[in-house]
Amino acid sequence: MAPRAAARLETLGFGEVHEYKAGKLDWMAAGLPTEGTNSLHPRAGDAARKDVPVCSLTERLGDVRDRVKAAGWDAALVVDGDRVVLGLLRSKELAKDADMRIEQAMRPAPSTFRPYVSLHEMAHFMEEHNLESSPVTTSDGKLVGLLYRADAVRLGMPPK
Repeated sequence: MAPRAAARLETLGFGEVHEYKAGKLDWMAAGLPTEGTNSLHPRAGDAARKDVPVCSLTERLGDVRDRVKAAGWDAALVVDGDRVVLGLLRSKELAKDADMRIEQAMRPAPSTFRPYVSLHEMAHFMEEHNLESSPVTTSDGKLVGLLYRADAVRLGMPPK
């Protein structure tokens, strides 16, 4: 928040007021709550599936594939210890040699979207680019979840 606004809140009796320097878009990109009429529209972060399987660079593909299939998924995200997205495994990558390391098999640096993007916009983009799913991350790259096109279309498109 701006210094002037913080100072005014303090004069009104608010105790711990902090200046948020990163700005409104970064706040929204972190998936933090917003207010106003625009906050009523469903967003990518709301519909992204949080229970998406994750793995590390050093795991063996066969182990990850078994875990992904057992959980009923067709994709997994490769993350580091802080849950920063490093790669993506879709069906094509999961079908590779079981002895490969994830680092060799994954799609590196996948395109990601922020939690504040409207589902309506996501549905159009995913249909236009024929994306079945897309990772949703915060502005610092941390995993929020995996958004499926079917969910974006179902929740973000007005009924016909």
